[in-house]
Amino acid sequence: MTITKAEELDGLKAIGRIVANTMHAMARAIEPGMTTRELDEIGRQLLEAEGAVSAPRSTYGFPGTTCISVNEEIAHGIPGDREISRGDLVNIDVSASKDGYFADTGASFLVAPKSPSLERLCRDGKRAMEIGIEQVGSGKPLAGIGKAVGRFASSRGYTLIRNLASHGIGRALHEEPGEIATWPTRGDRRHVDKGLVLTVEPFLSMGGMWATEGEDGWTLYSEPRAAVVQYEHTVVATDRGAIVVTMPG
Repeated sequence: MTITKAEELDGLKAIGRIVANTMHAMARAIEPGMTTRELDEIGRQLLEAEGAVSAPRSTYGFPGTTCISVNEEIAHGIPGDREISRGDLVNIDVSASKDGYFADTGASFLVAPKSPSLERLCRDGKRAMEIGIEQVGSGKPLAGIGKAVGRFASSRGYTLIRNLASHGIGRALHEEPGEIATWPTRGDRRHVDKGLVLTVEPFLSMGGMWATEGEDGWTLYSEPRAAVVQYEHTVVATDRGAIVVTMPG
């Protein structure tokens, strides 16, 4: 989606606030012993109360309201009977629509006691996303996002999952300009149009290179197996940089 009117930005900010508030409320509710289904139910109730509709469920028939991925699961984890334990790394990804607008956000959270190496990975994963967002602006190269994130990842000794990309969003969960690499690429000569709505969501890892699908047809795992974090915002490109619409409030 490319925004051309103020009311479009207002609509995106409204659903962006809803998914952000939902994700952060779910994160605050995490405690050892609860199942991922119970955590997802919190998200379902919050979205429903706001009149928002789960995007993965409505778009793809995903068997859950939100995606909750624990430890070796790196994305698209199905909420179920898995119990969250002390020390777990939990990724929560919330995307939803309201009034015809879609927004998508995600983050990784550690359950105490927290491993110092995973704390560092989380801190740097969030920074990788911020560095990617800094590359979003009218006329800038789309490939600049992956170039900057890749430079940061390499400098800290990390790898990036290279088949889970950012994407256009706005009037649908996934739309033009299609996939946007959050790792260094060659040959992508596309530029950011003013008003373009997109996600920025690098998957930073301690050795993982690819995402592979599990037996359930949804859950993704790192190949080779390694810890992975994801942080994601939905943003709008302007002449002055990016407007982040998935902010709690």
